[in-house]
Amino acid sequence: MLYYLLYPLREYFTIFNVFKYITFRAALASITAFLITVIFAPPIIRKLTLWKIGESVRGCVPHNNKQGTPTMGGILILMSILISTLLWAEIRNNYLLLALFVTVYLGALGFVDDYKKLMYSKTKKGSRGLNKRTKLFFQGLIGLAVALFLYWNPDNARSVEFPFFKNLVIDLGIFYIPFVMLVIMACSNAVNITDGLDGLAIGAVIMTAITYTGMSYVTGHVKFAEYLGIYYLPEAAELTVFCAAIIGAGLGFLWFNSYPATIFMGDTGALALGGAIGTVAVFVKKEMLLVLVGGIFVVEALSVLLQIISFRTLGKRIFKIAPLHHHFERCGWPESKVTIRFWIIAIILVLLSFSTLKLR
Repeated sequence: MLYYLLYPLREYFTIFNVFKYITFRAALASITAFLITVIFAPPIIRKLTLWKIGESVRGCVPHNNKQGTPTMGGILILMSILISTLLWAEIRNNYLLLALFVTVYLGALGFVDDYKKLMYSKTKKGSRGLNKRTKLFFQGLIGLAVALFLYWNPDNARSVEFPFFKNLVIDLGIFYIPFVMLVIMACSNAVNITDGLDGLAIGAVIMTAITYTGMSYVTGHVKFAEYLGIYYLPEAAELTVFCAAIIGAGLGFLWFNSYPATIFMGDTGALALGGAIGTVAVFVKKEMLLVLVGGIFVVEALSVLLQIISFRTLGKRIFKIAPLHHHFERCGWPESKVTIRFWIIAIILVLLSFSTLKLR
């Protein structure tokens, strides 16, 4: 929005010429999102506490002392991302608008899930959140919308590239549609599964967003894309601003979500952030890179899947408890140590992900 208001003024004041640079607008979007989150978090936390909108912790989880901590903080994250992106990005960009829509849509889905859980914890009536099939259906619906948009877009390649392999490209054809759906749904749910310790999920999201900020920038820059030999998509450049806003909002939320957390993002934030990252990944043709840069999310989701398969088929548990972060807690690791060690791994994965741009 500010781009359209202030950039035309460059004819009178050359300083406004900076608005044409995506790096400038991305940096300001990140700072704006951070400030919005930090400023509005305290009153929102007070309101959520007053309204008794608190976390309901399962008895099998190692830390029941979090019972009642304000949740649905994802509303704050979404508000920060939406406002800062609309302020600093060129909003007449289909990829950007669709990414924002997916984020808000999945945030609304998560909000309904959080609300139903809250009502159940207060009244013991209804259900403990949305039915899994219902949640997957609505996630699949938005995934299908993105997939069809890309499938019928003449500028989009219906192929998948693999990190570290320059010439390994698979054209999926019609199967590109279910592939895109799977990426968005899996990423959304994986972040949700990871959101179990103070600062763990949001920290990993920030690091993943850093990676896709860089990937969006080089994908949308003709010279960098040509030099690196990667897929070039001009419209992807504005996703740099969107990803930068996620970083800023995430850092602001981490200020209050770090141990001991005074607010949780809930499904409202986790489903939305995971879906946002998955959507950007398919837009910039770096879907398979998610397996590497989002390694924390992948391992967390796999730990749950393997636990279920093992228990149902063999009657035995692989882990003391799933997801994996709770397993390490049961092994005697303090919560803060689990989080920080997972962050360290996430940072290493970010560095490896950037290395794939040349190691091809």
